[in-house]
Amino acid sequence: MRTSDAKHAAGLRLALIEDNDDLRDELLFFLRHRGYSTWGVNSAEAFWKQLHRDPVDIVLIDIGLPGEDGFGVVDYLHRLGGYGLVILSADGREQQRLRGMNLGADLYLVKPVNFARLGDALQDLGLRVRGPDAAAGPAPVSALEPGQWQLDILQGCLLGASGAGLPLSRQELALLKILLHSANQIFSKEALHDLLFEHACERELHRVDVILSRLRRKAKENSFLLPIRTVFGKGVVFTGHCVIAPAAVD
Repeated sequence: MRTSDAKHAAGLRLALIEDNDDLRDELLFFLRHRGYSTWGVNSAEAFWKQLHRDPVDIVLIDIGLPGEDGFGVVDYLHRLGGYGLVILSADGREQQRLRGMNLGADLYLVKPVNFARLGDALQDLGLRVRGPDAAAGPAPVSALEPGQWQLDILQGCLLGASGAGLPLSRQELALLKILLHSANQIFSKEALHDLLFEHACERELHRVDVILSRLRRKAKENSFLLPIRTVFGKGVVFTGHCVIAPAAVD
């Protein structure tokens, strides 16, 4: 195992819900080899029982489970808050993918799982759920001026001068990185789609609407003033001054 892998995995606890015994064993071996403290079960019911005994930070969830399906698990964990959520599914239809992301998943991976991609994704997600224990923290909030905003890449949150922070999903973070890099510039939804989903075969603008809707709903629920405006007939703009930390991260 590489030193960098161990650094990212240190202290992070994972759970895997997968009813295919062979795949569950393979994933558990891979995750433990990467340095994650990981346990696995074959159903949602078994997961809820063990979760009380063995708390976790990130949950990998198969959708096609016996009994309660994986979407129910994602929905409930998202409402609880504080969990990184990765969906594993043999169903690659966009409708299913959007359903999972709308329910609060941070990532939707289609089986057969690409282990290398999974490992990279868990590193990114781990930095966000780790919160203030992340290796590199944000610039002091006191350094922000009134009307200034900071996007913390490592912790995955948007900070205001008041000290309030809004936690972000991976897609929300990607969207804000685009808008903040060119603050006060209007982006059409077509442009945002092309930047967010550069490998998509065709444009599905509702995907951008879904991310914006979730972000605004989250801000409202947290009484967080979100400086994003929709300009009728033109697109979306981030209004205000901003900094991005760490500045070297693209």
